[in-house]
Formats: sequence, structure tokens, C-alpha cells
Amino acid sequence: DAGVHSQAWYAATCDRKMAEDALYRSNKDGSFLIRKSSGQDSRQPYTLVVFYNRRVYNVPIRFIESTRQYALGREKSGEERFDSVAEIVENHQRTSLVLIDSQNNTKDSTKLKHIVRVS
Repeated sequence: DAGVHSQAWYAATCDRKMAEDALYRSNKDGSFLIRKSSGQDSRQPYTLVVFYNRRVYNVPIRFIESTRQYALGREKSGEERFDSVAEIVENHQRTSLVLIDSQNNTKDSTKLKHIVRVS
């Protein structure tokens, strides 16, 4: 259990479009929620959805079977790993999360500041 189900930021029944719409409505940098990933892949069970600079970023949350931990984005050397999804959220409420725009090849960063609830 990733520690997501009782959390205010977990949108259990939310798909990508609903998540993005909710974040655009919030229109606050650092707004975020976590949803189930669209692909239903056990190695990427969740997606962190973040609003920053009038854009929505969908950041995959990977589950690393060998260590039973979670990490963000594509696998990279020296990446931060966490014991739960809640730890990822708590960490990035304190330290900035790097947001990579693969289309424009730009990098931004923001902290997770505002929990968005999907109604």
C-alpha cells in the first residue's frame, strides 16, 4: 500500500482529463493531486499532476519492485527513492520538484503547495 487512500491529495476516481481540468481551474502554481496512472502498469501505479506557470505536468510515479520503493519520472542514476507515495508528497512540499517539459525541452521547479480536490 502506497499510503495514498486516506490522503486529501489522492483523487481515486480521477482520469487524466479530469485532473488537468481541476488543476487549470485552480490556476495556482504548485497545485497538485495524485491519480491512478492511465496505463494500469504495476511498475507505474500513480501519476503526480502538478500545475505550474499555466501548464499541467503529469509526472509518473514508478514502483521499484526490487526495493519496494517509489520514484518520480524516468529512471535515472542517483534518483531519490521513497518508501511511500505520501513521502514523495511530503518531501516535495518542503523541497522543489523539477518539472521537465519534454516538448519545449525546458525545466521549471516548484514545491507542492495546494492540494486540489476533484469534485
